[in-house]
Amino acid sequence: MNDRKPDIKLLLVDDREDNLFAIEAILEPDGYSLYKARSGRAALRILLKEVDFTLILMDVQMPELNGFETATLIYQRDILRHIPIIFITANDYTEETMFTGYRMGGVDYIKKPINPDLLRTKVSVFVELYRKNHQLRQQEQHLMQLNQQLMENVLQLRSTNEELERFAYAASHDLQEPLRKIMLFSERLLSKNDQLDGDGQGYVDKISRAASRMQILIKNILEYSRSSVDSDPFEVTDLNVLVEALISDLEVSIEQKGASVSVEPLPVLRVIPSQIRQLFQNLIINALKFSRPDVPPRIRITASAEAGGFYEISVRDNGIGFEQKYADKIFSLFSRLHSYDQFEGTGIGLAICKKIADKHGGMISASGEPGEGSVFIVSLPVREPEIPETQKEIPGESLS
Repeated sequence: MNDRKPDIKLLLVDDREDNLFAIEAILEPDGYSLYKARSGRAALRILLKEVDFTLILMDVQMPELNGFETATLIYQRDILRHIPIIFITANDYTEETMFTGYRMGGVDYIKKPINPDLLRTKVSVFVELYRKNHQLRQQEQHLMQLNQQLMENVLQLRSTNEELERFAYAASHDLQEPLRKIMLFSERLLSKNDQLDGDGQGYVDKISRAASRMQILIKNILEYSRSSVDSDPFEVTDLNVLVEALISDLEVSIEQKGASVSVEPLPVLRVIPSQIRQLFQNLIINALKFSRPDVPPRIRITASAEAGGFYEISVRDNGIGFEQKYADKIFSLFSRLHSYDQFEGTGIGLAICKKIADKHGGMISASGEPGEGSVFIVSLPVREPEIPETQKEIPGESLS
């Protein structure tokens, strides 16, 4: 930022040359740029070309246009209204006359004969005020430039992010076909037991398992990208019905784990049903996956209305839990707290949950303790459902 001090320009207005010379002699040592006018009209002509004056020192008693009249004409231009005017007078004006001067735009009076120290002190006050205002304007301009650069960077990052998500979606989709062929021919090779020795069967088996793992990864990447690319509409949705149907679909996995899922009453919200279903599916599957050995998973889903127009929906489990310092990390893409040999997974599921919560104008957070389970809290805004025009009741009439 440029901190150069502004040029201090003063306009001296008096119909007498000796008065102008006296004021000039007092102020010139301070390094100000002094402009002189012998009449009100001359001052107005100068102000047609120069508008960035710090201060105007103007005699009140001048022929044709006096100081008050000149001030009135000056302040008719918006671009000049910021310039303070100090009136210089040889008369002892009444309070009413002085009030007239203030009403015309004057900020102070100096009586003749001029006291040099008083003049310099009063001028220095307005000069310092001008400098500080100038500095504030510079800082404001600098902040506006920084803000503009920031907005440009945000837009560029958003565009790049959307482009990367579209690429990930397209690339993941295109990778599925060659991957299916790898899995198909691996299965055919494994079926030919008499043509492969032990090592060969082992190698093909590793290829098949690696391909299966890659298929799951690609599927999850597609789901992550789809949560941004897809633009399904928001619908008024009973989350009780949605979660009940989801639990029914996961019935086999729940029974295999010997798990139980309890659901307390959930709200009716305006959401994207497919995405909210995916969010709860990921959280329930996580709770089943990260359960403790020989401890049946217990999953509890509850909801409560919070201040600010949000519902907090909690998904609590009794699984292995995690250290709280990892609470933010687990929502990062490809983030894993355990090796693949311990718990299968791609590290994408919770990142998908975060993206879905963000898309709904909400948020997701987690807390946990090793060996004591985890709690995931999804905050979703309460949106008023849109009523179609044909269903709106006409004021003063009732629907039969």
